[in-house]
Amino acid sequence: MTTEYHDDVEEDSSSFWTKDPPHVPRPRLSTLRRCLFPVLTAVAILVLTIVLGASYSRLSSLIWSVEKNVSNVSQSLQTIQQLAKDSAKDVERLKFAVESNKQEITSASEALKQLATLDTISRAVASLKCSIEHIINNGSTKDGCCPVGWQRSESSCYFFSRVPLSWHDARDWCNGHESHLAILQSDAVWEFVHQHMLGLFHWIGLSDETGKWEWVNHTPYVMNRRHWRPGQPDSWIHHGLGPGDEDCAHIHTDGRLNDLHCSSKLNFICQRHST
Repeated sequence: MTTEYHDDVEEDSSSFWTKDPPHVPRPRLSTLRRCLFPVLTAVAILVLTIVLGASYSRLSSLIWSVEKNVSNVSQSLQTIQQLAKDSAKDVERLKFAVESNKQEITSASEALKQLATLDTISRAVASLKCSIEHIINNGSTKDGCCPVGWQRSESSCYFFSRVPLSWHDARDWCNGHESHLAILQSDAVWEFVHQHMLGLFHWIGLSDETGKWEWVNHTPYVMNRRHWRPGQPDSWIHHGLGPGDEDCAHIHTDGRLNDLHCSSKLNFICQRHST
């Protein structure tokens, strides 16, 4: 008797293919990541937008500043060009004026030469006048002669200017005319000078620029308060005429002395020996 064995293939196969897989629970972290991704993406986009906006704003401001600077430079160049054109026109006008005034300049030069000639003639006339006086008086003219326009007192001649100068310019003018600023040594000379001043202040040759009062020929001055105005000399420093105090002396209208800043412009008195 044959025994047959049958494998239950179908039942086993069916059971194999239809068997449900085991249930595996999904982790909650994956779900959270899926939810956060869109939010993070949106935040990143927002931040990028803000950064780009700020960068654009700064860039726009920088561009505006550059444009403004370029505009200012352009205006400056236009101004410089206009100034250059105006300067060129001024140069042309000056050139034309110089060309036009050549004749006047030549005439002025000739006039100066004529003045020099007149000065020479004046000196010659003064010498001739003195010689004539000597002849008229048989050579006995006691006090000598003075140039034309000069006044004589004792053995000196005095020139009373009609043009005001500073003390130093007055000193130089007198030196250039064979004289010096007046040195007053006697009461008679003081009175003579006062009578010829015509009510105007006049510089004389007295100063204390060296720290002590002395005459222009460097002889010491003996202080005589009778010849000074009350309270003078005071060496005032609030004159507003530059550095230094009042170092130069002038004769006031009352015939007495006062000190002033040497840059002040006054008439002046020159003195020279008679010839």
